[in-house]
Amino acid sequence: MATMAELWTNTGSALATLMFIYTIFNQYFPHLGDNLQPFIQRLTGLFDPYIQITFFEYTGQNFKRSVPYDGIQNYLSKDSSARAKRLKANTVKGSKSLVLSMDDYEEITDDFEGIKVWWQSNKEETRKESFSFYPGADEKRYFMLRFHRRDREVILERYINHVIREGKAIKLKNRERKIYSNSSSEENGNKTKWNHKKEEIKRDLIKFGKSRDYYKKIGKAWKRGYLLYGPPGTGKSTMIAAMANFLDYDVYDLELTTVKDNTQLRRLLIDTSAKSIIVIEDIDCSLDLTGQRRKKEDDGDEKTVLMKKMMENEDENSTDSKVTLSGLLNFVDGLWSACGGERIIVFTTNFVDKLDPALVRKGRMDKHIELLYCCFEAFKVLAKNYLDVEESELFGEIKRLFEDDELKMTPADVAENLLPKSEDEGSETCLKRLIEELKEAKRKVEEEVKQSKEEKNRR
Repeated sequence: MATMAELWTNTGSALATLMFIYTIFNQYFPHLGDNLQPFIQRLTGLFDPYIQITFFEYTGQNFKRSVPYDGIQNYLSKDSSARAKRLKANTVKGSKSLVLSMDDYEEITDDFEGIKVWWQSNKEETRKESFSFYPGADEKRYFMLRFHRRDREVILERYINHVIREGKAIKLKNRERKIYSNSSSEENGNKTKWNHKKEEIKRDLIKFGKSRDYYKKIGKAWKRGYLLYGPPGTGKSTMIAAMANFLDYDVYDLELTTVKDNTQLRRLLIDTSAKSIIVIEDIDCSLDLTGQRRKKEDDGDEKTVLMKKMMENEDENSTDSKVTLSGLLNFVDGLWSACGGERIIVFTTNFVDKLDPALVRKGRMDKHIELLYCCFEAFKVLAKNYLDVEESELFGEIKRLFEDDELKMTPADVAENLLPKSEDEGSETCLKRLIEELKEAKRKVEEEVKQSKEEKNRR
């Protein structure tokens, strides 16, 4: 009996190897492979005691990236460098380390509760001469799991869930902050690390992250909108980075002017992952979606105004983005994000009064946060970050200058003055430079007030 069992096992292994060779063969001789495939499958079914499960990278008509595939990829990558013979090395933006994963057509083994399984990393290439919105859509990558039929119950009921669960945990543990952008412009060099945020915002973010069941109960998409507004340089972009770090979320920087139309906007949204912040910075400058609605007697009712904006953006002769106000409102309302949850949408603007009320009303932009000019408390955070200084004899004078309500200096300007300009500059030199700039700013304010009074007197 033992000899017979070994014979069946060896036969099954040989057939599995034959199938693997056939997969590679089919890449180069697809038409011949199509004719052989039915025969190979019937032969394999008769003798092979092993079961195979395929997990494709993209699923559905919209080619949404598969959550199980991501989990499996993370699970297998944790020690694939020790088990696989052929590896792929990928770099992660913002990291000096390499991420190693299984190369195509590589196989590794895994053990679970004394059961041995095999994982293969494969891909299929189609030769369709058609255009695709999705890079690599004609190259289907997948993982194949192979195990003995006697272990079917354990694998299906416990092992696969174990792999996906462990993969998610590995991703959360090792992930780095990533910035995704559909813009072709270069990343700006502002590396400000001011993490000043109010406890109110932190509590709001924590509550949102724990509200999955609540959003499901009330039938709303699990998303929350934030409107950050204030003068340039007051830390709107830095606030977004702080929110991402606090929640351990990724950030998608959406540049609307590069989006062709509502359809492409929808595709971009579908391609975002859960636990992410979708950002549209300077929305008042992105598209012609700003401006208060005029009075009813001038432009008609709300529906007429919406239709007018849509028609203006859908001019066939225009080479600009055809994203409409209606499309953007659907985007914010979560109608297109029903396929996934736990997303935060952030708009930033320097001129909140220019935005259409329909775009920023509560329910769309749930929380409005005004970021103002720098104060003494914010300065202390910057001094700690830039100079590693928490106390100084010069703090007293700086505090007195900041107490002037007319003085307006942005956190970005304060940070620039605190930044050492050479290796010889110490913290005291930087603080003194800031004091001089604050005094100069105060002098300009006093001069403006004086000129304003003189103009009033002349009238």
